[in-house]
Amino acid sequence: MKPGGALQPELPQTMPTSSTPELSPVTAAPVVHRAARSQVALVMERIIEVLVYACGISAIVFVFGIFFFVFKEGAPFLMKLSFTEFLFSKEWIPTSSVQPKYGTGALILGTLSVTFLAMAIAVPFGLGAAIFVAEFCTGKVKETLKIVIELLAAIPSVVWGFIGLSVMSPVIIGVFHVPVGVNLLNAALLLALMSVPIMVSIGEDALKAVPDSYREAGIALGATKWQLVYRVLLPAAKNGLLAAVLLGVGRAIGETMAVLMATGHAVNIPDSIFDPVRTLTATIAAELGETSHGSPHYQILFLIGVLLFSITFVVNLAADFIVKGIKKK
Repeated sequence: MKPGGALQPELPQTMPTSSTPELSPVTAAPVVHRAARSQVALVMERIIEVLVYACGISAIVFVFGIFFFVFKEGAPFLMKLSFTEFLFSKEWIPTSSVQPKYGTGALILGTLSVTFLAMAIAVPFGLGAAIFVAEFCTGKVKETLKIVIELLAAIPSVVWGFIGLSVMSPVIIGVFHVPVGVNLLNAALLLALMSVPIMVSIGEDALKAVPDSYREAGIALGATKWQLVYRVLLPAAKNGLLAAVLLGVGRAIGETMAVLMATGHAVNIPDSIFDPVRTLTATIAAELGETSHGSPHYQILFLIGVLLFSITFVVNLAADFIVKGIKKK
């Protein structure tokens, strides 16, 4: 305060010299770093997209490549082959020096009969086990069951064949009083046990994928546990459960060593579940190593591979149509 009593405002000690502040190196560095990082992220994202596309296209290329290789080996014999005899005749005598027969009718019926009987056994047990593990089982019991199911999936195919020969065969002979224990029933039981783990795993994932709001709504309406499963969860998870069944079918059709050891390996059209049969895969596995390269027998075995490839393609195509029809509903 100066003499005279007038109040004078005090000026600040320092005044800004410019209205625009300068960016310090500490402030500017993160901006440059973020720009460089975003550029690197874009490049990495593009690389990952290319890899994903390449993997998807490579899967298609591999499938067509396998089909082309198998078809190329058997194609020279197509002009000499009667398709009616090949598909419908039950006479399979490819090693005859007088008049060889290349009928796969009995082999096709043997493959389909083993697969259908195995699925008739495996589907109720597989889906039932999936429902039990996903909805009714808790704690240590659930973990123990999942470990046991995973161990079943880890058993090699040839070990299942030994089980069919040494365990299942005497049991079938003793229980059903049949002369031979290696037959259609024996192989179907083994294939059912081999298909159950994949059905349980995929089925459980499908049931877990159903939103919890569905369960809460069902319980709020007064539904019991079984009503909730039957009327809510199964319709909601039907696509995933169908996929589980079809994966089991694919496992059964493509199985080789177990059916080779447990079916009796006889070219026969079965009249009952106790008759020995022979499958397409077992025929290829048993005879391919004994044929000379380029011989008619060698070529017809590759044509059987093409036939097996076509059967699995038809099964998958039918499943795709079924799933699309279910989605439309």
